Amino acid sequence: MTFSRRRFLRGSGAALPLPFLPSLQAARFASREPVPPLRSVFMFFPNGIWEQDWTPVDEGPDYTLSPTLLPLEPVRGNVLVLTGLDKRHSRDGGGHQTATANFLTGLPVHKTSGKQLSAGGISVDQLIASHTGEQTPVRNLVLGVEPVRTGVDRPTGVTLLYTSLISWETAERPAMPESSPRVVFDRLFGRSAAATAQSRKTNSRLLNLVLEDARSLRPSLGRDDRVKLDEYLAAVEAVESRIRFAERAAAKGADGTTAPPANEVHPPAEPVDFRSRMEAMFDVLTLAIRADSTRVASMMLANDSSVQSFAFLGVPEDHHSVSHHQQDPHKVSCYQKINRWYVEQFVGFIQRLRNTPEGTGSLLDNTQVLFGSGLSDGNRHDPDNLPILLAGGANGLPSGRHISYRSGSTPLCNLYLSMLLRHGMNVKQFGDGTEPLF
Repeated sequence: MTFSRRRFLRGSGAALPLPFLPSLQAARFASREPVPPLRSVFMFFPNGIWEQDWTPVDEGPDYTLSPTLLPLEPVRGNVLVLTGLDKRHSRDGGGHQTATANFLTGLPVHKTSGKQLSAGGISVDQLIASHTGEQTPVRNLVLGVEPVRTGVDRPTGVTLLYTSLISWETAERPAMPESSPRVVFDRLFGRSAAATAQSRKTNSRLLNLVLEDARSLRPSLGRDDRVKLDEYLAAVEAVESRIRFAERAAAKGADGTTAPPANEVHPPAEPVDFRSRMEAMFDVLTLAIRADSTRVASMMLANDSSVQSFAFLGVPEDHHSVSHHQQDPHKVSCYQKINRWYVEQFVGFIQRLRNTPEGTGSLLDNTQVLFGSGLSDGNRHDPDNLPILLAGGANGLPSGRHISYRSGSTPLCNLYLSMLLRHGMNVKQFGDGTEPLF
């Protein structure tokens, strides 16, 4: 007997995708051990780095962690540090805008004030989605933490919209990132527009019913899969609970009192704190991967040229300001703190995946996660020798070392070509990349 890996509550618009459970796959894979699918995540952080504190001084598996990369210590065996990779089509004076827009395409960006947007071609995440999208309930996820920016950058005359976009369905059609954890959560669990517009109390009741329906599978599962299912369902409940908590906190007025209930057709309040929103989005993304709701996602941890405050790190100025440090020691110190904080967020996500069992290993073993920025030195708007990390053990991916490539002749898109091949895609070229890195 086989079961659908998506449990529906009829008439409610609610559904629950299930994690990879070998017990459910037994009939389909009667002659061999079921193998979890491969996923890819592309994670972007803004405004470049202070290079002297990023690049390790030595190579190989025994490399010395640089000051900014010290947070990698607990996961260093799962992460590749790649240096010397370039984006030559960002050497065009377009600053943050063009360096961000082509982060996942590697091709020339049309410098425009707002009309006729173009990043040169389809982005690597969308190309993977075209290959895997029919195998999952959600074709792909395009996520952000900050709202999309608009307007025009005065020094370059280029639209600021580009600083919010890394995913492109075609050269001229960007995929707008979703920055609401609640909207993404509802999308994953298949709620209709009408169901999503209902009260939070009704939505919670629907989710509880679907969870209970999924628990009815337990007698049909093996012992190990029962544990996995219980852990997964507990995680779903915990994430939804954290989102509701953040919504309640955001709905409170300045005096600490709860605001009057919103009109039912309006979406609930969103987490307003930058860190809370990012944490919620990481939670939802982890659930999406765990449930195989999608096999590819991109996530912007902030827009490029972001003016996000990092007062919680003791940084009085905004991020963009300190990235243009002009060698000022105080700004460089602030820049270093922010760079390191973003690495810590990446490490936290990797640990989430590594601590979640799947098949004979973990989610991380079946996921390749790229983390990087569209610029190296943010002060110079330099698109060469980019800060790139690659985590996971997908399909024999080499890991746990620093590999340095020849800057000026090694496109970042060579790495994307390697990632595409690991999805079984027969591609000879991507962007300006023609030779896989490994």
